Amino acid sequence: MSGDSPEGTTISSRRSTVRVVVLGDHATGKSSLIAAAASDTFPENVLPVLPLTHLPADYFPDGIPVIIIDTPSSLEDKGKVEEELKLADAIVLTYACDQPETLTRLQNFWLPEIRRLKVKIPVIVVGCKLDLRDEHYPINLELVMGPIMQQFREIETCIECSAANLVQVTEVFYYAQKAVLHPTAPLFDQESQTLQPRCIRALKRIFLLCDHDMDSALNDDELNEFQVRCFNAPLQPSEIVDVKRVVQEKVPEGVNRLGLTLKGFLYLHALFIEKGRLETTWTVLREFGYNDDLELEKENLPVPSEKAPDQSVELTSEAVDFLKGIFRLFDSNKDGALQDSELDEMFSTAPERWGPWNEAPYKDSVERTELGDLTLSGFLSQWDLMTLIDPPQSLAYLIYLGYTGDPATAFCVTRKRSLDFKKQHTQRHVFQCFVFGPKNSGKSALLTSFVGSPFQSKYNLTSDQCYTVNTVDQLGGTKKTLILHEIQEDDVKELLSSKESLAACDVAVFLYDSSDEHSLKRASELLMDVAMKGEDSEYAVPCLLVAAKDDLHPYPTSLKDSEMICLTMKIDAPIRMSVKENDTNDAFLRIVNAAERCHLSVPETEHGRNKKHYQQLVNRSLVIASVGAAVAVVAFAAYRAYALRKSNSAS
Repeated sequence: MSGDSPEGTTISSRRSTVRVVVLGDHATGKSSLIAAAASDTFPENVLPVLPLTHLPADYFPDGIPVIIIDTPSSLEDKGKVEEELKLADAIVLTYACDQPETLTRLQNFWLPEIRRLKVKIPVIVVGCKLDLRDEHYPINLELVMGPIMQQFREIETCIECSAANLVQVTEVFYYAQKAVLHPTAPLFDQESQTLQPRCIRALKRIFLLCDHDMDSALNDDELNEFQVRCFNAPLQPSEIVDVKRVVQEKVPEGVNRLGLTLKGFLYLHALFIEKGRLETTWTVLREFGYNDDLELEKENLPVPSEKAPDQSVELTSEAVDFLKGIFRLFDSNKDGALQDSELDEMFSTAPERWGPWNEAPYKDSVERTELGDLTLSGFLSQWDLMTLIDPPQSLAYLIYLGYTGDPATAFCVTRKRSLDFKKQHTQRHVFQCFVFGPKNSGKSALLTSFVGSPFQSKYNLTSDQCYTVNTVDQLGGTKKTLILHEIQEDDVKELLSSKESLAACDVAVFLYDSSDEHSLKRASELLMDVAMKGEDSEYAVPCLLVAAKDDLHPYPTSLKDSEMICLTMKIDAPIRMSVKENDTNDAFLRIVNAAERCHLSVPETEHGRNKKHYQQLVNRSLVIASVGAAVAVVAFAAYRAYALRKSNSAS
């Protein structure tokens, strides 16, 4: 496997330029270095601070130009320097080889200052005026800079140069550009001298994609195909022999009778990086779609973007079949559930262990077995949730897991819910339910009961919006996926301030504590707010009132009050339930049924009735006006006919 990238190839097509800021103490040679690099001559007279300097694309093998910003060293210009640093891609930090104190200042002032500003970009340390160093006092750059580089990991490399003799001047900005286009940190841990975990995961995925016969080794043909794809040049048979020999000498298990193994593939990339040939590994990674964070570029994923606010994204049957196959493949003990170790292996080609599901909003969002394993139903439900709320991430993870079909076939966009409303029918398989209610009304208990979690008697205030998702069995054997999205009482006002706030909601549920009169009052106010928002927009949603905590003693007029609210707003009667006693009263099925019959259970308010009545009056007036106009036209036509006959008879 060759490490040479084709001449003129743009390694990072996303960048059009690299912006480099040159920092350092006064008289360390900053301006002379820049001027010498730009003109390839040593300037006898140079301005104290140079204007913006451009090094053209043909100056560098990667074909990307560099913009250099010179900076003053005076304290009064500190603010301007800080602004430039925030816009920079890399820093060239200078000291003077004939002034040892400037090297000390680097360690004691400049590098801590860069950290204080939280500027997380690569630093190239450059010793200028190499020609002026006293030849009787040579220094070992590696010994001097080693401890400093250990302390400041942001230092990418160190180099000494002479603008007067044009020694290693061009190399300074080549290394600065290279540190941006081919950064070390995402690939390699300098301290342990090992590949970073994310780098290993990305390279493992690439290896598996290239292992077409799936025998856990790259044979000569597969190696050659990989080489041509990444570097546009085939490997000669002798080169393949040399590659295998180098690997086998250091990592015997890196090669077997079938070809180069994953261990050998990873060793080769570690070897390239140790030898400073990071562009080789970055060329491979970028060919397979990775960005600097070793994630697939979401901007390049063909996720449906042209959709109305009340349309959602769902997995296609093709994507679901792929996921079922993946589940069966990694269910090594064939018990119908994935253990954490099996999930870890499944996601070993993705950036993070267990994918994105170990953090909010996915953590604890699906049902698991008593042992904590993930069933197929829970696995698919997790994907339904991720596809609904973050389609680019869902597609990226499908690809990490090996989805090789056309990515555009993985998703489908649902019909507009406003059109479903008119047709009185929906084609959706995944419904999102917004769960509203005052504090301590039982919202979190409802969500956790949906995924089989035990009831918690102690009340814990939910700090963030959260989701749970599960499948709901319907009459006739069909299944729908229901996503419950808890909306905190304090967030309702902000949510409803958006014109499209209810566009993603298929059905809204309003919980209240049936033992607390104030709780019902507050729930009815929230119901009224949502109903009025729906009436004032095109995103009216079916609503249900849920009397939670039915095991508690209801206040005297609880049933009558709640039924009156539903009757007045023309929605279904309240659903009485008790999570504590495991009596949900088919609440989840009734939520799905309300979402499917989206034209029913849409609440009406006095405001809405007046608005509808006014619209009916307007429409009636328009009809009367139209009829009147039609009668007038007919009468006028009859009069003209009469007048014409009279005129003819008179003549």
